[in-house]
Amino acid sequence: MKTTLAALPLVFAFASAHAADIVDTAVSAGSFNTLVTAVKAAGLVDTLKGPGPFTVFAPTDAAFAKIPKAKLDALLKDKAALTKVLTYHVVPGSVKAADVKPGEAKTVEGSTVMFSTRDGKVMVDKAQVTKTDIVADNGVIHVIDTVIMP
Repeated sequence: MKTTLAALPLVFAFASAHAADIVDTAVSAGSFNTLVTAVKAAGLVDTLKGPGPFTVFAPTDAAFAKIPKAKLDALLKDKAALTKVLTYHVVPGSVKAADVKPGEAKTVEGSTVMFSTRDGKVMVDKAQVTKTDIVADNGVIHVIDTVIMP
């Protein structure tokens, strides 16, 4: 049985009839505060508010909490390393769940991420996709439960 992101339930919706850009969408969700802080620290706000389109595999605050505090604090202070990690979570184009298949995809960072299934769950590298197809004006967000590293 072939499982794709489309097999996951869509349990995330926004009340607004008009989508916002990726950054504003993440801010209004309320569960991406650390990601938004990291995007600001890396100087990527203007990029992710740009025309895109982008597909972002967005770690939640709980995902960032899995990183030891000292390591996360150091990462937030190292703009080059932070930019590398954050752009590893972004794939060019707007890729909806139905379009994702097992295999590799090149990230904005330049490396590839691996899409697979494990026990019926869709994975991006070692992170599980928990919500899909959160549409923004300039792309789409898929929520993941772990920060992935290049």
